[in-house]
Amino acid sequence: MVDSLQFNREREANVSRSTISTFQLFELIPDEKSAIQYLEGRLWKGEPRCPKCKNVERVTLRKDGFYTCNLCVLKFSIRTGTIFERSHVPLHKWVYAMYLLLTARKGISSMQLAKEIGITQKSAWFVLQRLREACGKDARTLQGIVEVDETFFGGKEQNKHAHKKLNEGRGAVGKVAVIGMRERNGNTVTMPIARNDMDTIQGTITDRVANGARLMTDDHRSYIGLSGKSFKHDVVKHSDGEYSRGDVNTNSIESVWAVMKRGMHGVYHKASKKHLNRYVNEFTFRLNGGNVERHTLDRLASFVDLVTGARITYKQLKGGKAWFDADSLAQEMPR
Repeated sequence: MVDSLQFNREREANVSRSTISTFQLFELIPDEKSAIQYLEGRLWKGEPRCPKCKNVERVTLRKDGFYTCNLCVLKFSIRTGTIFERSHVPLHKWVYAMYLLLTARKGISSMQLAKEIGITQKSAWFVLQRLREACGKDARTLQGIVEVDETFFGGKEQNKHAHKKLNEGRGAVGKVAVIGMRERNGNTVTMPIARNDMDTIQGTITDRVANGARLMTDDHRSYIGLSGKSFKHDVVKHSDGEYSRGDVNTNSIESVWAVMKRGMHGVYHKASKKHLNRYVNEFTFRLNGGNVERHTLDRLASFVDLVTGARITYKQLKGGKAWFDADSLAQEMPR
């Protein structure tokens, strides 16, 4: 097994101080065996760990490359209990898919990924959705100066065929609201919400922002009263043509929407309500653990750290109820 120290020595010998090219990645992880060594070194820290009982002392290596936990009698590998489980895609292709998703600022389509790693478009779509599912494990709490804003995703009513129009007005009709919160020069949290009313928006802010934080928002009425909830609240009045007043603005969170919408429209073209949360997770991860200011291999390692316990099946992705159901989601939203 290649330990993390050996991988770091190879990294220092082969890559620059800031990034890594695709050619250099292939040199570090050229095949399935090297990918297994890298993943085992990162996830297990050099000690094979049973994914069921977490035992490390009574684990033995089998001749077929699998491990056996002699405590709970489980046969397992580095794939077990991760997004790679029951996938026929070789692990070095999974690692390369992570790399591409990290380094493509506005995302990568399943058609392009299929060409890059030599699998079918259907498999590439499944790989990407599993990777996006892993990106959604971030439950951090924001603090300091936090900018808050909301936006909408979905087609314009005027561009829809007549039989698809809802005929309920204009603006946000038929679209999904997404709320975003970003620390000034820090982390970002974004998520779809059932409604953009006061209770939903303020409940989400209270759940994800620490008490005492300084909030900056526009003058949407859903933000009224935030200063009475353990926050200091500054408002920039967009309705009066004001977009900045001293250090009061929402420019950072609006820049998040700019990149996200360019990616959604230019790369993915559209995302259904059912899967929108996963696409939002992807863009958010690139701003946090996948921040371009970090070395590419450090960003890749942060991605690998999320793969455990995040597996979603193809049946779950394609069948059943849509993820975004206004009534069921509203019950889950913090109040």
